[in-house]
Amino acid sequence: MHEVFERQASTALRLRSSTAHERIEKIRKLRDTVIAHTEGWYRAAYADFKKPQGEVDLAEILPVCLEANEAIRKLKKWMKPTRVWPTLLTFGMRSYVQYVPRGRCLIIGPFNYPVNLTLGPLVSAIAAGNTAILKPSELTPNLSALICQVVREVFTEDEVAIFEGEADVSQALLELPFDHIFFTGSPMIGKYVMGAAAKNLTSVTLELGGKSPTIIDESADLQLAAINVMWAKFANAGQTCIAPDHVFVHESVKDAWVACCREQLKKAYGTTLAEQKDSPYLAHIVNARHTTRIKALLDDATAKGARALAGGGTHEGECFIQPTLLDQVSDQSRIMDEEIFGPLLPIIGYRDIGEVITKINEGQKPLALYIYSRNNANIERVLTFTVSGGACVNHALMQFMHGNLPFGGINNSGIGNAHGHYGFKAFSHERGVVRTQFSFAATLFGAGEVPMMIRKAMKSAFKYL
Repeated sequence: MHEVFERQASTALRLRSSTAHERIEKIRKLRDTVIAHTEGWYRAAYADFKKPQGEVDLAEILPVCLEANEAIRKLKKWMKPTRVWPTLLTFGMRSYVQYVPRGRCLIIGPFNYPVNLTLGPLVSAIAAGNTAILKPSELTPNLSALICQVVREVFTEDEVAIFEGEADVSQALLELPFDHIFFTGSPMIGKYVMGAAAKNLTSVTLELGGKSPTIIDESADLQLAAINVMWAKFANAGQTCIAPDHVFVHESVKDAWVACCREQLKKAYGTTLAEQKDSPYLAHIVNARHTTRIKALLDDATAKGARALAGGGTHEGECFIQPTLLDQVSDQSRIMDEEIFGPLLPIIGYRDIGEVITKINEGQKPLALYIYSRNNANIERVLTFTVSGGACVNHALMQFMHGNLPFGGINNSGIGNAHGHYGFKAFSHERGVVRTQFSFAATLFGAGEVPMMIRKAMKSAFKYL
């Protein structure tokens, strides 16, 4: 590990002068290799947690390809210095922002979408002209092994290296003085990563999570809201950082919306535990430990008065938990305090949108917020008086799929942004450059008394301020 890290130092220096064409060719080769292994991704994802092929296409392969295509089309533009207008005191000088590679970067991927959330950031790192070391999740060994194979087919180790292993491998990597760390995972581990980075004053991008709320008001299209939320919540068995964590539904439409949700669950997955466990469209929980954790949240909620409106069954031997809608969930339940990251959905009735906004603001800032409404006043009120990493109106998850938007959290849900141009900038240092263009400009701030012209300009500026 140390040997590879040291070898990447000279490569990182060489890559500072790499052209857009050179970087694009690497990104194109990575994209094509990912596509060539499509059948392998299907097999590995099913072996790790029975992820359906449709979800592999939509949430693993497609985002990497879209990220790559965006960089291939726009990298030349991104790499160009951005011209900056001179100020009063820098008149006659040329100023611009230069995008400089950060250098040696570490990318730590999660288990829930290992292809997407490991190779997607790698596209941005390569686009920005960096070297990288990857650490895929040990919880999805089959997908991690195939990620290793793809990376080694495309890159030499002195440019992009990859190390598998348990948490001790991540810990050892975090001790190295990387120039940038890109981590995707839980807020708890994010704090550890940030602490490790602080020892070397390493910059970080943290894509974390949190309890992302959903609001369905009295004006919402209930059928649309049911279709969207059931898909967004139960895709990947709820193991999605931007999945709806809990839903606030106006009391006047709550029963009708729940009925729509039950119908959607029946159409998509069946109704019984056996039908849903064997459904080709439902992923399972990644391992026994996480299954036990989610079941404990369900048991705690029901012990404190919650009742299942749908689902509620579990099969721990096969790491399966039914898509579950929960009503009458106590505020003292663990499920209302911890990020669920599983197929359990608390439903909370409300009467006043102001109460919902207050509850959202009492918690940590979430990674995502969703509102279903045809009332523009309600929509604007929610977007104005809440804070979240991203938001969707009358849809869910699409803020992640939109490549021209910044994707990232705020405070507890993350630091920094990813995707497209924002991902390129995350892996770049924006260096401000001033160049003297005219001979008189070079003498303006020379030794001795400041010229009268400058003194007058400064006085004018002070008066203006």
